[in-house]
Amino acid sequence: MTGWQEFTEQAPELAQTARARLESARHHVLATLRADGSPRVSGTEVGWYRGDLVLGSMPGARKARDLQRDGRFAVHANPGDGSMAEPDVKLSGTATEVTGDEQAAWVAEVGPPQDDAHLFRCALNEVVTTTVSEDETHLVITSWTPEHGVRVFKRA
Repeated sequence: MTGWQEFTEQAPELAQTARARLESARHHVLATLRADGSPRVSGTEVGWYRGDLVLGSMPGARKARDLQRDGRFAVHANPGDGSMAEPDVKLSGTATEVTGDEQAAWVAEVGPPQDDAHLFRCALNEVVTTTVSEDETHLVITSWTPEHGVRVFKRA
């Protein structure tokens, strides 16, 4: 798995696009796995802390329990107005809970609504953007994985 900083070094343009999209709206969709393996989708906010992409959660929230049990996740950035004027962004990976002194330092710096909020550091295994071509004849899908780097696909 690759942290946000390493992803940014490997794919700077894609990382800039993804981050701008994630920062353009406050709320996104998080997919986690329930104990029985079925998917759960929840609203979430993402952020960056000490160079890492992070997810926060209210204490004891089901999405936090899901991530504590099985850290696999996917985030779909808020799609905006639906016009596809901005790229559609999806990313997936594994979230690991940050606890102890580091969680306390995050609380002191960021000031979440509750001091016992959960903090999860995200390691990435895929980042994908989808845009409409300039001539509006096809989709342009840009995908990054640690194994293959950046690849671009066109779909009519």
